[in-house]
Amino acid sequence: MKTFGHSGNNAGDEVFGSEQMREPAPSEYIPQHKTPGEIAYQIVKDETFPQTQPRLNLATFVTTYMDDYGTRLMNESVAINYIDETEYPRVAVMCGRCINMIANMWHSPEKAEWKTGAVGIGSSEACMLAGVAAWLRWRERRKAAGKPYDRPNLVMSSAYQVVWEKFCQLWQIEMRTVPLTRENPTLDIEQALRMCDENTICIVPIAGVTWTGMNDDIEALNDALTEYNFITGFDIPIHVDAASGGFILPFLDPHKNWDFRLKWVLSISTSGHKYGLVYPGLGWVIWKDKQYLPKEMSFSVNYLGANISQVGLNFSRPAAQILAQYYNFIHLGMDGYREIHTNSMEIAQYCHDQIGKIPCFENYAKKLDNPLFIWYLKPEYDSKANWTLFDLQDKLMQSGWMVPAYTMPKDIEDMVVMRIVVRQGMSRDMADMLLADIRNAVAELEKLEYPTPSRIAAQKAEQQKGKVYTH
Repeated sequence: MKTFGHSGNNAGDEVFGSEQMREPAPSEYIPQHKTPGEIAYQIVKDETFPQTQPRLNLATFVTTYMDDYGTRLMNESVAINYIDETEYPRVAVMCGRCINMIANMWHSPEKAEWKTGAVGIGSSEACMLAGVAAWLRWRERRKAAGKPYDRPNLVMSSAYQVVWEKFCQLWQIEMRTVPLTRENPTLDIEQALRMCDENTICIVPIAGVTWTGMNDDIEALNDALTEYNFITGFDIPIHVDAASGGFILPFLDPHKNWDFRLKWVLSISTSGHKYGLVYPGLGWVIWKDKQYLPKEMSFSVNYLGANISQVGLNFSRPAAQILAQYYNFIHLGMDGYREIHTNSMEIAQYCHDQIGKIPCFENYAKKLDNPLFIWYLKPEYDSKANWTLFDLQDKLMQSGWMVPAYTMPKDIEDMVVMRIVVRQGMSRDMADMLLADIRNAVAELEKLEYPTPSRIAAQKAEQQKGKVYTH
């Protein structure tokens, strides 16, 4: 076994002239001896060197750019544990202020000084908290009515993010999914209601579907649910998974009714680390009123000399993201967020229009709901091509771009698409470079005389997966 590191002190040696740079990086055991900080730093830094630059990662939704002050603030607060409210009381205050601001941005009717919400590691935790609340409320109603409560279910489209599968599996809730179709790429409301019954804990529409970037029609769902609940006597609510759209709609479509202005919307979740413009991981969940957050979800803990109340699946977590969110709210204001998201949307629209002009491509949606979109190979072209979108993904990776190719969800899984997510940090100049690389890659692929392995697999109807995680 190699004894990586050393027992002496050669901190003044040149990094790349050091013995450690001739040895493989540790992978199985903690080294016996110390390694100078600058050498250890370089080893870790070099591990990330071959990867794509974050701003060229158009697969991810999470923030890859913050200004110097936001980054500085996060770096300076990395040692602060959010949960230590006694030691860091102002962090708790700033967290409460963020919850207030988000709640009011979504037109919360709650009159309390501090609105009802919780912070999470990401929108996945936020979704789980909202799901647990809906389940507990439903269970309490069933108990009070003397009815069985052992068969809860949840209804949403098949374009769900994996957190909902996790939630249903972990809490043993039946997941009922409305299939997407090429003709109906968002939640089919009539089908969703047909799947509902007295055991439905909630319906989950999505504002910013991961697969497509489109929004479910939440207002239409609310209107249909009003009639449905009246006829059936049920009390089925709505939770809005607004991981992306929660920070887009208030700025780019402020008059659209999708939030707490609607009767049956009792909770909304979002990602602060997506279009909230904070580095990961940060999520928020807001309830319409305190009455919709079951008391069983609030835990009183005697911790470090003080009693604190906490709503969350996690305990210790960094405070840096919370401070960064509050910084963004102060620094950017409504106008700043609107300007940034307007730019992202216009650049996304530009890319959408230009890709639609490339003869072999077809855009999935005519209109963009959010600054992201998908496209596919035209069927007539696809049937004769020697390449697939997975090959285009590989070509773009050679230029540093992460543009995912993937199959669509159940029932339309034979459809292969590509997606671009535009975020803060994407300029028109970068968009032009990307488009040029796409056109050049297509031109090269069209010169192929023989089918690629990906095309052969497609001809055999074999399931394929892209190399980039798309969620």
